[in-house]
Amino acid sequence: MLKNKKTWIFLGILLLLLLGFGSYRYYIYVTQDIRAEETAAILKAKQDTSLVKVTEAEKSVWDTICWAIEGLDKENRPIMVWVTMDENGKVKSGEGAVHEELLSNGLSEAQIKEKIQKEIPDLDKMRLLPGTYNGEYAWQLFYRSKDHYYYQFYRFSDGQSIGGPFTLPNR
Repeated sequence: MLKNKKTWIFLGILLLLLLGFGSYRYYIYVTQDIRAEETAAILKAKQDTSLVKVTEAEKSVWDTICWAIEGLDKENRPIMVWVTMDENGKVKSGEGAVHEELLSNGLSEAQIKEKIQKEIPDLDKMRLLPGTYNGEYAWQLFYRSKDHYYYQFYRFSDGQSIGGPFTLPNR
């Protein structure tokens, strides 16, 4: 009887381990395209700009697809690099595909959040990420106010509103 109990415990533990490993492999499989795209964008940014250390990379999708990569340059100054992608997840080539800007030439995430909270006092939840809007480098804000969700864009260089607010319909 005791041997039979140990066998079931062993099989239960083995099943849990197999389920955990299978879930992990499925996650790797599902996210491999986005990770490959991010890696390609970071490599392009390091090749074409003074970026040497990456601290954060965010994908932005609006009118264009781009990766905004925050990091440090050769002189250890904080910079932001925008890498434009095509519809197939490949880095675009040509002029304007990669753009580098010192963070000191624009508003930091903390500065733009402070500005937004003053402008939209009833702001409930917010997600802020760097991106582009109509060819301008911008901060893309997704937020909830009262019972609606909105998108709003702010110019990276001076924090001025350049698009929106775009209201998402309620269901």
